Amino acid sequence: MSTEDRPDDAFTGAWRRHRAYVVDLAFRLLGDIGAAEDAAQEAFTRLARMRPGEVSDERAWLTVVTSRLCLDELRSARARREQAGDPGQLEAETPVAHSVPLDPVDRITLDEEVQLALYRMLQRLAPAERVVLILHDVFAVPFELVADTVGRPVGTCRQLARRARIKMSEAQRPDGPVAPAEHRAVTERFIAACAGGDLDELLAVLDPEVWGIASFRPDSPIVARPSQGPEMVAANMIAFWGPGITLVTHSAFGRPALLAYRDRELFGVLVLTIAGDRIVSVEATVDV
Repeated sequence: MSTEDRPDDAFTGAWRRHRAYVVDLAFRLLGDIGAAEDAAQEAFTRLARMRPGEVSDERAWLTVVTSRLCLDELRSARARREQAGDPGQLEAETPVAHSVPLDPVDRITLDEEVQLALYRMLQRLAPAERVVLILHDVFAVPFELVADTVGRPVGTCRQLARRARIKMSEAQRPDGPVAPAEHRAVTERFIAACAGGDLDELLAVLDPEVWGIASFRPDSPIVARPSQGPEMVAANMIAFWGPGITLVTHSAFGRPALLAYRDRELFGVLVLTIAGDRIVSVEATVDV
């Protein structure tokens, strides 16, 4: 068996290619970075147990397994609330943070919980509705695969998605619509490049005229200086948001944004400006 064919090497490659995507998917479903990383770890553990050649499409397989793990967790959480006999615990038990402005020119107190308004809206949905909506409307998973994931007919999944959209619309989510599909593709490449410390891939997703700026705490010893050009911006991205940092997608006033976690603690927010398939600016707020 050649080095390239060794199962551990294949697993390492799958981890490098898909971990950021899997964590982001689980975070969207569960709303808690710790639970999301645990779900991703379990999904990859199950992948490692598969025989070589048994999984033809790793990303699709991981999508299904991760979604099922999250669906089980959501159903378990709901069952615990129902057994407690207190529907009011729904909001208290779902990890949500307190609302603060995400405009990078404002200082964000990241040692307090940051409210993610999306998850307050998602609390209105049944577990199956949440999974169907996130998989299809956010991650563009076909209804046929969604149906296989949640164990419901395709027609039922379409109805669940429609019902979920109505509930979300009635909730009047304040942070704008889900980012366009092309924005999602760009942010996914950006996250994967940062997570892997892949400078070339990061340069490929940055506009030739890209610029970046970071805001730090008033008592921080770091002085914010704007960076200009893909080489400088990419170097800063790798230094601050590279391997060891978990980035997950969010939205800030309708603009694509990323939440940055270190050791499962939120410490930064990046707001992106995207034109076409390139990032033209990165505005960060850092709790350093």
